[in-house]
Amino acid sequence: MSICILAVSERPDLAPQVATWLVEAFGRPGGRGVAELTALILGPTKGPEETFVLFDGDSPAGTASLAHDDLDSRPDLAPWLAGVYVPQMFRGRGHASALVRHVEGFARAAGVDTLWLYTWTAAPLYAGLGWVKVGLEHEIKRNHQVVLMRRDLAGGPA
Repeated sequence: MSICILAVSERPDLAPQVATWLVEAFGRPGGRGVAELTALILGPTKGPEETFVLFDGDSPAGTASLAHDDLDSRPDLAPWLAGVYVPQMFRGRGHASALVRHVEGFARAAGVDTLWLYTWTAAPLYAGLGWVKVGLEHEIKRNHQVVLMRRDLAGGPA
């Protein structure tokens, strides 16, 4: 199977699929449903922001974004690797890692020196890709602790 990663800004028809995945994976992020998330994905940006979709052959097989903000308790940090999701049937093929690397490359090309993310389940995946645990944070919307991680991009690709 061939893999390619496309920007939603170039393929806006992919936004509803991304929004559906995000609701399935993370509940209603920010209390938003599929229609609101679709509009947010397609809406104006606050800097270098983009959502990407990975294709495995002809099938959409995952998503990840570069977002200006993602964790309400840390508005001082930006930008963020956000919304990394690969449907179950496509897992175990390296798609999440490919998406993370793609977002890192996009951010680096946009002049970003440091990326941030938070996770409650995938810290080992990100650590294996060079991300460093900074500490624990409180994720307000879901009212639980998450792992805050940082990736320094200034030194070039990992």
